Amino acid sequence: MQQSLGGQGAAIGVGLRHPHYQDVLVAPAPIDFIEVHSENFFGQGSVARSILLEVAQHYPISLHSTAMGLGSEHEIPESYLDSLGKLVDQVSPIMLSDHAAFAWSQWRDSPIHAGDLLPLAYNEANLAIICRNIDRCQQRLGRRLLVENVSAYITPENTSMRETEFLAAITGNTGCGLLVDLNNIVVNARNLGVADVNSYAKSWLDQIPADKVGEIHLAGYSAVPSGEIVIDDHAQPVSEEVWSLYGYALQRFGPVPTLIEWDNQLPTWQVLVEEAQKARNLANEVIHHAD
Repeated sequence: MQQSLGGQGAAIGVGLRHPHYQDVLVAPAPIDFIEVHSENFFGQGSVARSILLEVAQHYPISLHSTAMGLGSEHEIPESYLDSLGKLVDQVSPIMLSDHAAFAWSQWRDSPIHAGDLLPLAYNEANLAIICRNIDRCQQRLGRRLLVENVSAYITPENTSMRETEFLAAITGNTGCGLLVDLNNIVVNARNLGVADVNSYAKSWLDQIPADKVGEIHLAGYSAVPSGEIVIDDHAQPVSEEVWSLYGYALQRFGPVPTLIEWDNQLPTWQVLVEEAQKARNLANEVIHHAD
């Protein structure tokens, strides 16, 4: 997959958001793929779906879901999987991903969605649940999923496993891959009050199976006063902490596809493309040095 997208280097993509729909079509950019939030394009015959299909004529597409709720004890609705399956069939994505989080529950015999990525307690019971859901989704969609580590602002009760241990077990039990969000690791470390964020993050990366990592996300977060909770808001350029960690990740995982994620306080399309070029330059430097 890496060679078909990025040659001998890492494939570099950007997340496409509504304000940039026109830009991506009229201002061709030296990027290898476009990633979108799947649920924004579920409407068959919608303007958004038509735009995505047009974009797909120019760039490979990665579908990044945010509402599957893979860790939900309540079954993911068939209607959701049906909508995602139809989108997958039309777009033929190069990657398909979601998060190690839960979202679905039930109210008065009807499924309800939390509208957020709720953190899991890392334990054997939830490991069985998420593996069951991943198996079902992969069989239903006929695709390998990449599962992303999340930002968590609490440590749920009954947690008995390390996050990295939990994620490694998921890949071993289901054959899925991992989407490693470096910003999420940094945000979690800061909220835990870790003294040496860089060392903590490198140790985190060392604990997951290198051959299971199928994508990396790079993002930034808004600075907050000391002692306040850091929010993973994707509202800033990629932080220097994350750039430094990206170099280490490339050494450990090789030239895996990499995405620049920017969701709030969006820059111009050109600035976003420049961030992607910064990632490409760093990846090429690390890979060339390794050779």
